[in-house]
Amino acid sequence: MNEINVNNISVIPHELAVSIPSPLTSHPAAVYLSQLAPSSRRTMRQALNAIAQLLTAGQCDVMTLDWSKLRYQHTAALRSVFMEKYAPATANRMLCALRRVLKEARRLKLIDSEDYADSSDISTIRGSRLPRGRALTNEEISKLIEVCILDPTPAGLRDAAMIAILMAGLRRAEVVGMSLSDFNPITGALIVRRGKGNQDRITYLPPGAKESVEDWLVIRGSEPGALLCPVNSAGRITIRQMSDQVVMNMLIKRASEAGIERAAPHDLRRTFISDLLDSGADLLTVQKLAGHANPATTALYDRRGEEVKMKAVGKLKVPYRTRPKTDS
Repeated sequence: MNEINVNNISVIPHELAVSIPSPLTSHPAAVYLSQLAPSSRRTMRQALNAIAQLLTAGQCDVMTLDWSKLRYQHTAALRSVFMEKYAPATANRMLCALRRVLKEARRLKLIDSEDYADSSDISTIRGSRLPRGRALTNEEISKLIEVCILDPTPAGLRDAAMIAILMAGLRRAEVVGMSLSDFNPITGALIVRRGKGNQDRITYLPPGAKESVEDWLVIRGSEPGALLCPVNSAGRITIRQMSDQVVMNMLIKRASEAGIERAAPHDLRRTFISDLLDSGADLLTVQKLAGHANPATTALYDRRGEEVKMKAVGKLKVPYRTRPKTDS
C-alpha cells in the first residue's frame, strides 16, 4: 500500500482504510446515517466513529473506513470488545449501527451476500444495567423553577418554560426543536416532531407548566419560529433554534443556583415517566407519551417494583443486637 504524508511524516494507510473516496450516495455509512433523525444520527455517528477507531487503532473514522472490507473476524472481535467495554444497551446499539451499515454496503453492491451474511451474523449481547441518573423530588423541582422566576431577565422565564417542557417528558433535542405552532395554549398539548426514531407524537404539559410557557410567550411574542429562543446578556430575544447543549448548560446553572444536586435533562424526563407510573397510569399510555418504541424501555422507569421488594425484605429479621457499652 502506498505511503501518504501527514505533517511531514510518512504514514502507511490501514488496510481497512478507503483507498479511493466515494460519493456520499455510494458510502454505506453516509447512506445509513442520512436515514436517521438528527438526534439519532449524532448518536450513531459517534458509535460508528468508535468502531472505526477500534478497528484501525485510531487511523480511520466513520467516513474513511472501508466498511465493505469488514469480515466475520472483524465483527466478532468488535462484539468481544463491546462486551468488555460497554454496558449491554450501549454495546447492542453499536452492534445495531454496525449491522445497518453492512446492510447498506450489501444494497450498494459493495459486499457480496455471503460475506455480508457472515459478517453481520453477530448475536445480541445479553444483560442489563440499572438505569443511570435519578428522579427529582417535588422540592427540587420547585427550587429549580423558583430560581428561574426570581431571575428578572427574560432568560428566567425562558428557563422556567424549558424546565416545564422537560417535565412533560421531552428529550433535550426535542425541546429545542419545538416551534411556536407546536404548542396548543388551550389544551396544553405539545406536538413533538421527528422525535427519536423519526416518530411524531403528542404529549401534554402538566398543571402549572402551561402557565409557565404562556408567561414566556408574553415576552417572546407571536413571531413564528422556535418556541424557545436564545436570550443574550442584554436580554434581547432572537427567534431562532438553539443547540440542545443549551438545555444541559441551563440545568447545571439553575441547579447550582437552587442549591440542589446536579441534574441532567434526562433526569426530568425520568421524573415524568416515573411519576406517571407511580400515579397508576397504564404502561401503554406512558409509553406513548414518552415516545418509547418498546414498552420494556418504559418499564425500566417503574419504581413500584422496588417498593414491593423493599416491603417484602422488611418483613424479615436478622437476629443482631447492639454490643453492650462498657465503661473504659
